[in-house]
Amino acid sequence: MNQSIIGIMWMVLTTILFVGVTATVRYLEGEVPAPQAAFLRYAIGTLLLTPSLITLIKVKPNKPLMNKFLLRGLVHSFGVTLWFYAMSVMPVAEVTAIGFLTYIFVSIGACIFLKEKLHKHRITAVIISFVGALIILRPGFKVIESGQFGMLMATVVFTASYLIAKIVSKERSSSEIVAMLSVFTTFFLIPSAIYSWEPISLEALLILAFTALIATIGHITMTQAIKAAPMVVTQPILFLQLVWASMVGLFLFDEQFDLYVIIGGTVIMICVCYVSYREHVLGKKITNDVLQKVI
Repeated sequence: MNQSIIGIMWMVLTTILFVGVTATVRYLEGEVPAPQAAFLRYAIGTLLLTPSLITLIKVKPNKPLMNKFLLRGLVHSFGVTLWFYAMSVMPVAEVTAIGFLTYIFVSIGACIFLKEKLHKHRITAVIISFVGALIILRPGFKVIESGQFGMLMATVVFTASYLIAKIVSKERSSSEIVAMLSVFTTFFLIPSAIYSWEPISLEALLILAFTALIATIGHITMTQAIKAAPMVVTQPILFLQLVWASMVGLFLFDEQFDLYVIIGGTVIMICVCYVSYREHVLGKKITNDVLQKVI
């Protein structure tokens, strides 16, 4: 079978899994406090990644590398708490659409902090993506609520996390990076989880365990997609997340179909595809390959 087709199939599966993560968290509807839910998701994920952790421990990473892992865990713990909160109060499709901004922010952040060249296509993508975000949020026409603000902040925080991942990816494998992310994110979530801890039902615990499982599988399938085909081929498939999210919201949670969210999300996703295409044409390594390490 053609490698591009294989890559596309892996990425389609990835979009289904990632929307599955979003849907399972949305199903809880705030039953579990955001810090507690985030802690349990990453604690369980850490157990699933034990083989990679054992490999990394044997290698004994140097102190500078460990400091980067620590910093990423600290940053990411804030991001996932914001994401879990947004997911508990916002429609699935809107969370997904705003989340697309992370791809653009990573591209720009790489120019600022990693000294990559700021090409015109990146500037253009940022400007148009900002317009897409305004279409979704519609400031002045409706109140920007705490969930939307939290999700916007989450995209910024995740950008920092992914840029650190890009740096450490030169030294360690993807599976090891994801494993260390789980360990340190779990560690830094402990204080807020204890502070907000509430009794949890067996059903909620099983849902969070399932969330951790499909998120881990999603990391693997995205890695397979990236290995099988160029990002310029697989990246546009990410738009399916918005399609799946809209369907899940409509049929499972009776969420009203929001045309503005679809239009805004489409604008942002077009920008993501445009940046990927231009990076491919320029023959440069695409910045957002680190996004295989998402929630």
